[in-house]
Amino acid sequence: MAAPALRSQPAPESGAGAPAPVLVDFAGAAAAEKAMIAAARKVAKIAAEHAADVDANSRFPHEAFEALKRERLLGIMIPAAQGGAQASLPTIAEICSVLSQACSSTGMVYAMHQIKASSLVVHCGDDPWHAGFMERIAREQLLLASATTEGGGVGGDLRSSVCGVVRDGEDFTLEKEGCLISYGAQADAILITARRTPEAPPSDQVMAVMTRDQYRLERSHVWDTMGMRGTCSDNFTFAGRAPLPQVIPTPFAEIAAQSMLAHAHLLWAAIWYGIAAEAVARCESFVRTEARKKPGSTPPSALRLAELLAKLQQFKALIVAGLDRYERARGDADELSSMGFVVAMNSIKIAASQSVGEIVTQAFLICGIQGYRNDSPLSLARLMRDALSAPIMINNDRILGNTSNLLAVYKHDSSLSR
Repeated sequence: MAAPALRSQPAPESGAGAPAPVLVDFAGAAAAEKAMIAAARKVAKIAAEHAADVDANSRFPHEAFEALKRERLLGIMIPAAQGGAQASLPTIAEICSVLSQACSSTGMVYAMHQIKASSLVVHCGDDPWHAGFMERIAREQLLLASATTEGGGVGGDLRSSVCGVVRDGEDFTLEKEGCLISYGAQADAILITARRTPEAPPSDQVMAVMTRDQYRLERSHVWDTMGMRGTCSDNFTFAGRAPLPQVIPTPFAEIAAQSMLAHAHLLWAAIWYGIAAEAVARCESFVRTEARKKPGSTPPSALRLAELLAKLQQFKALIVAGLDRYERARGDADELSSMGFVVAMNSIKIAASQSVGEIVTQAFLICGIQGYRNDSPLSLARLMRDALSAPIMINNDRILGNTSNLLAVYKHDSSLSR
């Protein structure tokens, strides 16, 4: 068998004392990422089998996540130095899309887990405790959840907090009320935000990692929504105690700007693309069935399907462009925090959340009554419910408000190269 194709990235200088070229196994990396996506397709088949029951009973998609752990897909973002697969964001976005085509709850939980993993990967590689914890994620396939929402008038404003980290010797304690924690009862660890100290300003926040044996959750409200039922986003009162090194040194404002923003917006867009793609696939099945009824003639619905495919292609191009921009900016903290980058990511989220609803709505016009029937293989009911949640989950009005503030001083870049 031929050796893997290795390409060298030349050092900026040559001659004595110059650093050696960095060898990158592009062929090996591409093969590994294809294998991850193939494994995700196997998991998606399992997720699809249980999606209706997950939805009907508002339960966690246990079967899908047992399969994700077996396929070792929970730790793929973790760097190779910590035993992970060091998968790229485009690969993880593809997996989110694949899972969401089968069961949107599975795709959403998987995306939220990877968004939390990104905070560790981007900001904690040099920190001994968190590097060791990343090794655990890769080895044990731990599931990460997030506790950033809060009662006391804060709600979903991630940049503000009422509670604070209380130092107690070599440990800290933290109590947080009114937390809506998606799959909190099922998570192996929670990344939680709070003020640096109880006396710090609300915006001076840190994030800490706490494992299941270090906190207790008291459920205060049960998740019962029109859609997204399997994310099990119950409300809890959180109380925990852990060693101080588990507080991430990087301020939460930097984490939110340099990793969470892009990862959240792009992975949620990938989920919504998966929902839209599944709706289009059901339309294709409907049109083919109609065409077989009258050989030699084109069904009227075929024209609408052609229009729908064009919209889906636009949707795909939007996400691919966003992923490409992130990959080019990755590692450049100034670019990731720049107004232009923030505006671009915010705009992708807004456009994606609107596109999924438009596509699923048009899919109903194609499938007709078969799309409305819950007992039909072409049913679009759950897809529509989850599509309608898209502008609400990560509040479009809040994002538009943030973007409008930036536009007062930012001049839009009309270049096709950015």
